[in-house]
Amino acid sequence: MATPRLGEIAPDFEATTTEGPIRFHDWKDASWAVLFSHPADFTPVCTTELGRVAALEDEWAKRDVKVLAVSVDPIEQHEEWKSDIEEVSGATVGYPIIADDSRQVSELYDMIHPGEGDTSGVRSVFVIDPSNKVRLSLTYPKSVGRNFDEILRAVDALQLTDRGPFSTPADWREGQKVIVAPTVSTADARERFGADAVDEVKPYLRYTSAPA
Repeated sequence: MATPRLGEIAPDFEATTTEGPIRFHDWKDASWAVLFSHPADFTPVCTTELGRVAALEDEWAKRDVKVLAVSVDPIEQHEEWKSDIEEVSGATVGYPIIADDSRQVSELYDMIHPGEGDTSGVRSVFVIDPSNKVRLSLTYPKSVGRNFDEILRAVDALQLTDRGPFSTPADWREGQKVIVAPTVSTADARERFGADAVDEVKPYLRYTSAPA
């Protein structure tokens, strides 16, 4: 199965989770979603990752993002492992963890890479928008923990650029200036945002303040 590509509708599925059964599109209910896989329960890197996601609960909510973890381990094992995650992180795991024993979800999202050594998932991340389109995907090897601050930053950038003719520069953070889209001329940008609000570095590289 090919990896879902940017702009495509994220595959829908039914699954058993630590928060009960779900159908993915109904569960996300026109919210943003971050679907991320982890290789195995009771493993060190995964424990830190799921704990970090739990600790960021308020940040996900502020952005109207629902988070959903998945691995090929069974539901009983997920339930047992949650207490370890909460003990290590000091945060409650309030989001669902999919028990993908059948590998249905992992195969739909191409999360199992045989070259990585076994039939567990690699560290895949999919950011999915309210219309169920895939907007970002990342894949990390099993040995490298993810930076969830970067995933939040990317969600901020996606949500901002959906609101206007903007792009974000390298290393952009919320509150910093954005790039005027190439489809907008400098003259039109200055008329729209104000003559003093557009900084032309090159004819194709113009900065302006992000909208409030």
